[in-house]
Amino acid sequence: VQLQASGGGLVQAGGSLRLSCAASGRTFSRYGMAWFRQAPGKEREFVARITWSGGSTYHADSVKGRFTISRDNAKSTVYLQMNSLKPEDTAVYYCAADDSGYGSSSSNEYDYWGQGTLVTVSS
Repeated sequence: VQLQASGGGLVQAGGSLRLSCAASGRTFSRYGMAWFRQAPGKEREFVARITWSGGSTYHADSVKGRFTISRDNAKSTVYLQMNSLKPEDTAVYYCAADDSGYGSSSSNEYDYWGQGTLVTVSS
């Protein structure tokens, strides 16, 4: 499956952005999906994941209550709604797909990755 992330940009602290990740090539609904991020000089970290059906979602403590992951299997797209953004949310955001359908907070479990989209939050 090929993944294309979009929706990043520059936003002021307290603002909102919605990231999208469009999938093509294989049956999207079979994959668990996730968002990770990587800030300059830091390791890639888990942000949120959603199971193949959308029935379960998990969010990192650092974004819980501010970010929401969702998916539309009819559109082969996963979303990350980001509200109340903080400067420490600045990073390149990556979407990823897990063939098992459930995903994990570990990046090692993911089989496919998008190219990343940059989110910059100014103070």
